[in-house]
Amino acid sequence: MLARTALRAATKPGALTATLRFASTFSAAATEAMNPHGIEISKAQRVAKDGFISAIGNTPLIKLKQLSKETGCEVLGKAEFQNPGGSVKDRAALYVIQDAEERGLLHPGGTVVEGTAGNTGIGLAHVCRSKGYKLVIYMPDTQSQGKIDLLRLLGAEVFPVPAVAYENPQNYNHQAMRHAEQTENAVWTNQFDNTANRRAHIETTGPEIWAQTEGKIDAFTCASGTAGTIAGVTRYLKTVSEGRVKCYVADPPGSIIYTHVSTHGKTVERKGSSITEGIGQGRITENLKPDLDLLDGALHIADEKSIEMVYRCLDEEGLYLGASSCLNVVAAKEVAEKLGPGHTVVTILCDGAYRYADRLFSRKWLESKNLLDAIPGHLKKYIVLQ
Repeated sequence: MLARTALRAATKPGALTATLRFASTFSAAATEAMNPHGIEISKAQRVAKDGFISAIGNTPLIKLKQLSKETGCEVLGKAEFQNPGGSVKDRAALYVIQDAEERGLLHPGGTVVEGTAGNTGIGLAHVCRSKGYKLVIYMPDTQSQGKIDLLRLLGAEVFPVPAVAYENPQNYNHQAMRHAEQTENAVWTNQFDNTANRRAHIETTGPEIWAQTEGKIDAFTCASGTAGTIAGVTRYLKTVSEGRVKCYVADPPGSIIYTHVSTHGKTVERKGSSITEGIGQGRITENLKPDLDLLDGALHIADEKSIEMVYRCLDEEGLYLGASSCLNVVAAKEVAEKLGPGHTVVTILCDGAYRYADRLFSRKWLESKNLLDAIPGHLKKYIVLQ
């Protein structure tokens, strides 16, 4: 308190006497004592000497206070939106590129090629610029112009192509693969089936969660897109806890993961669609296959619940999150209710709402998706776009 008072006094005009008093009373130790947690974290993180890539990871766990109160559990979200590229995909982007380097597939001045419609491309763009690589992105032409513009602003060459099923040779992923094959010193990072993606979460995200909770975690849940996060974190937590930690995959409409897990492999035809982006899948990826049997179950999360949680998190927690993040939050709430009071449940806050605001907070868009009524009346004040 003394140091803070002196700091205020020293900023007043003509405060020479106060400044002298400040000089005699100022103590670095006293100032550090005002922010012990921040100092502790700063010392642990040190300097990101390798630039952008060494700033990836080590994100905080945030207690979701209202949901914790409602469920009687400790509901925690890993703030992956605090990665330098803005999403959990920064981790996978770094690992798939490092894997290509380690295997001698990518050399200085080379080209990275990927098929992606979202955050993986953004993460790759940042990592490629920091390492001096070119980046080529293939994506479905159904994606927003904003995404295309952002990737180009980050230095990527972007090819929007017709949206067709994965089985079609003209699917954007297959076109990305062929582009890499035809380009010298180029690699297709293949995020869906490149298990370096999963390894990123075995080696970083899982250990961080375990350390941050001091091993006092009872359950983990998140959605599956490429499945790197759910598979990698599940593998680590199951191993380190000797099977004690329960792990559940969350799934939106239009995906087969929920059915596949719930029926022990009886995958059905993919039907429907979801407002969430980057999650849900029509097949079991190579990232998920090794860890399917470790999952304790699956949750099907309706879009109505996800969109309501977007508004709840903003209003109750001050968290500006995307729909995929909020699907994960809904899943964490349901897992907490399933386990009962006194448990600790962790999920992933994949990214913020910044890239989706023109839809999530648009009355016209919400009405077009029949989601306006899913938002409680007292939260409709946040619908500020027409």
